[in-house]
Amino acid sequence: MKKDTIPCKEIDVRPFAYAISLVDGKWKMHILFWLWKKEILRYSEIKRALGKVTHKMLSSQLKELENDGIVIRKEYPQVPPKVEYRLSEKGKSIMPILSAFCKWGHEHIPDGWQIP
Repeated sequence: MKKDTIPCKEIDVRPFAYAISLVDGKWKMHILFWLWKKEILRYSEIKRALGKVTHKMLSSQLKELENDGIVIRKEYPQVPPKVEYRLSEKGKSIMPILSAFCKWGHEHIPDGWQIP
């Protein structure tokens, strides 16, 4: 072993990988942002807020967030069907991280930057 190398203890990447797996996906962080800001949104409102997302992609991302216990889906028995989404307690517990991410973005956004 070289003098200038420091032996590393084994690093447990599982907690990080788990946390990232919950928000991994092109639209999940965007969905969480809008639910954080608006609290309760219908499917069409989320789709409108996200803009270019496809129906298939949005449905898939919402199902994954629901299956992971991050988002709660409430369906009302009426015609036409009404479905609302909101953050679960587990989802709300992610918001300090999202808030810090927003703060960092606010502090480092280049002048004139626009959403692609």
